[in-house]
Amino acid sequence: MRVISLCPSNTEIIEYLGLTHLLVGVDDFSDWPTTIVSLPKLGPDLSINMDLVEELQPDLVLASLSVPGMEKNVEALQIRGIPHLVLNPQSLTDIENDLMITAEALGEHQRGVEAVKQFRYRLEKVKQRGANHYYKPNLYWEWWPKPIFTPGKINWLTEISEAAGAVNIFQDVDLASVQAEWKDVLSRKPDFICLAWVGVRKEKIHKSIVKKRDGFEKLGYESDDRILILEEELYCRPSPRLIVGLERLVELIHRIH
Repeated sequence: MRVISLCPSNTEIIEYLGLTHLLVGVDDFSDWPTTIVSLPKLGPDLSINMDLVEELQPDLVLASLSVPGMEKNVEALQIRGIPHLVLNPQSLTDIENDLMITAEALGEHQRGVEAVKQFRYRLEKVKQRGANHYYKPNLYWEWWPKPIFTPGKINWLTEISEAAGAVNIFQDVDLASVQAEWKDVLSRKPDFICLAWVGVRKEKIHKSIVKKRDGFEKLGYESDDRILILEEELYCRPSPRLIVGLERLVELIHRIH
């Protein structure tokens, strides 16, 4: 099978299934695992070069609706008659289902069964650890700083927070992504600020950006250890790597207590 992935989360699903050897091309933002770096790059996820996709003669293209605007990729694949599968995971259960759906589409049923089993095992193991902590910190997740965007109830980071033995402070807002005001963040009194800006490498984010905001001192943090700069690729992509992010998060938020 010749397979193409049009976004990082799809590429990571293929890796979790142990099927990266089937990939013949990926989008520009796919950066894991490192074994894919030499593959043809087909453009950023919102501007895929469909002529290149067609030239690679894929048996299956893994498309996605995980980012607004990706619909045009699906439309282009349909118009050109290129075989494709569209994923749109919004939750950990969706990711689990997508592992199986993708494995089935590639004729690898057993790999799917094993991958789901492993994913579920790691998730339940972390949930048990999180449940053992009496301290349930309030987490403020920041996807983007200007304007502020944060995950709401219908998002995997609300589940990740809960699994880690914590609470997403915007879980009461019935949306996947919430545009919020900083004063609203302050009023919800987060115990931790989790910075994971979409498309921005961890090294380019600094705690001072948050500490300079009006009223930051009202949070009463004894140190800036309560501002966590997190890997965007482990928290902002709906892929099985969220489990790695979850495992790290538990260590970070419970080390103080």
